[in-house]
Amino acid sequence: MLVAQLHELEVPEHRRPIDHLLQQPTLLEGRTPAHADDSGSRPPYVGVMATFWTLGCDAYDPQRIAAFWALALGYVKESGFDEPDNASIVDPDGRGPAISFLKVPEGKSSKNRMHIDVRVAGPGPWEMVERARLIRQKVPELVAAGATMIREEWYGDVLGHVVMQDPEGNEFCVA
Repeated sequence: MLVAQLHELEVPEHRRPIDHLLQQPTLLEGRTPAHADDSGSRPPYVGVMATFWTLGCDAYDPQRIAAFWALALGYVKESGFDEPDNASIVDPDGRGPAISFLKVPEGKSSKNRMHIDVRVAGPGPWEMVERARLIRQKVPELVAAGATMIREEWYGDVLGHVVMQDPEGNEFCVA
């Protein structure tokens, strides 16, 4: 109803809800994801992003937090971004987004509105007992690197994920 009302008001297309974009063909149509199976149940794209982007993060100590997240995600330092006031890490396989860290004077003041889930078992579907084992294996590694374990979340009688904080207090989950 709201979309129809917007069209009646002659709202410029670039100001309308994104539903019109979802109906247009994309550059990725007809491609097959690297992780697809023969059933065709995965989205029609190659294991590439539609748009290259970087997750930008504020940090008290960009070098320290970049080293932590490189370890947590299996990333490497991005060349050319190794200065005291900024750091950047990249997926060595080029599939995931870059993550940059910029020094800011203020500390973290509230709960994250968005966070990273470290998916240790890769893309689903998962064998939940094995996934729980991988979660339990990763958590101590991250604690040794400076993270803090906050709590375990259970899905019935199976470990679902572990809520943690990175060395600067940013929440994330190991799932």
